[in-house]
Amino acid sequence: MNAPKYIAAFLFVLLAVTGAQGQDLHYSMFDLSPMNLNPGTTGQFDGDYRFSANHRHQWRAVTIPYSTFSFGLDARDITEGNNIHAGLQVNQDRAGDSRFNTFMASANIGYSKFLKSDSSLTLSIGIQPGVTNRTIDYTDLRFDVQYNGWTYNPNLPNSESFLRDSRTYFNLATGAVADYQLDEKKSFRAGFSLFNLTTPKQSFFNEDAIRLDLRWVLHGSGSIFVSEKLDVLPSFLFMGQGTFRELIVGSKVRYTLKDQRGMYRAVYGGVYYRNRDAGYLMVGMDYDNWKFGLSYDVNVSTLRYASNGRGALELALIYILKVYDPQIIQRRICRDFM
Repeated sequence: MNAPKYIAAFLFVLLAVTGAQGQDLHYSMFDLSPMNLNPGTTGQFDGDYRFSANHRHQWRAVTIPYSTFSFGLDARDITEGNNIHAGLQVNQDRAGDSRFNTFMASANIGYSKFLKSDSSLTLSIGIQPGVTNRTIDYTDLRFDVQYNGWTYNPNLPNSESFLRDSRTYFNLATGAVADYQLDEKKSFRAGFSLFNLTTPKQSFFNEDAIRLDLRWVLHGSGSIFVSEKLDVLPSFLFMGQGTFRELIVGSKVRYTLKDQRGMYRAVYGGVYYRNRDAGYLMVGMDYDNWKFGLSYDVNVSTLRYASNGRGALELALIYILKVYDPQIIQRRICRDFM
């Protein structure tokens, strides 16, 4: 069986067993939120510092919109030669009438090593310890006992006993990424990561059995040369948490506008499918040290009857800073003139 048949069989198996739901936050443009995808991506870029920002706005057509923000900063080779990398990641997610809020702050430590003498194969690993705070506001929630048989009366007691409205817990994630540069025009990446390794308690009713499930992520991407100006960038993500599964498959096409020393400019567009949930389109641009992405989800699940097919709008921005470090000449030797 040749390679394309292997790939087709693999994707068929994934489609057969996956759903499209999860408990943790997620982005459609997962490759533009690298440390949320895999702690092993920490420091894996061409430069000294990377700044990333993401925003997802979802379900405005159905209810109070779900809103997610992420901000990240990571630094490459902080020990100058030992390939140790560091980063910080902050996530903020708010959902629904209860303003259910999740705030996450984490630190990343990564290490990378060349597995081949020509530097074509790199393995990177990372860990991500962090703290998560979750809060809920019961004020605007309505309960059936507050209906008097004719109308809703907010002054009636809700007969609920809420033990707490917040919870804070420690969390831990880890991951590994392999990058293979086949030649100047072809490269591939594969990674695997694990989140919620501590499976922390998350109940607002102090139920010890209600814990945040472990989440695992398998992802891959590639860059395939088509012509001097054109490249195809296929990618996939397969994720599981508890009984839920999510699969995203698709590809971008990149057109290079300018590729000269110190300047790189390209535009790209792509089509992706999230199994049993949504299809989405994305466009983006690379402009020297900047990367920009915009995507829109079209809902195809059973919720489409309420949402009219409208899903989520997503924005992503990455800036890579390269610090110029001039060489200081301590001594100059002048020629003698006779």
